[in-house]
Amino acid sequence: MKAIDTAIPDVKIIEPTVFADDRGFFFESFSQVKFEAATGLSPTFVQDNHSRSGKGVLRGLHYQLPPRAQAKLVRVVIGEVYDVAVDIRRSSPTFGQWVGVLLSEENKRQLWIPEGFAHGFLTLSDHVEFLYKTTDYYAPESDRGIRWDDPELAIDWKTAIDDLTLSGKDQRQPLLVDAEIFD
Repeated sequence: MKAIDTAIPDVKIIEPTVFADDRGFFFESFSQVKFEAATGLSPTFVQDNHSRSGKGVLRGLHYQLPPRAQAKLVRVVIGEVYDVAVDIRRSSPTFGQWVGVLLSEENKRQLWIPEGFAHGFLTLSDHVEFLYKTTDYYAPESDRGIRWDDPELAIDWKTAIDDLTLSGKDQRQPLLVDAEIFD
């Protein structure tokens, strides 16, 4: 397992060591010891989530406020997504910046998204199964979001806007300037 820095150093791409042959492949999708060695981080995961989506579904940008903030380790087991993390920590030198990473069943990459980041993904294939580990439980009272199309963020989602499917909740999220975020 190795960790690759992104343009925002707190967000990391995690690449597993994959053993493949004519029978298929094997890899450890998570090892606490190897994750700590690669990243210097030692999160405690308390919940695993699994979602399935069709092509063109955009989920996000979501986060939870303290004291129920969540860090996430996300990956794709079927299909392909464009995964985005936005720094929403006002005191951060990268506040308002975002990184986007292609995650797929082919590249087997994962993305580490620390607390203080909004997270979302756009499905690029006909079917996507997306897994993520979280460091706190879902807490509806702490659940927040920001608009996926905030012009100040200018996220390039790599697709035409009229081709997207969003939940009603995600269509109504506030802009970053109006959102309740991290200090």
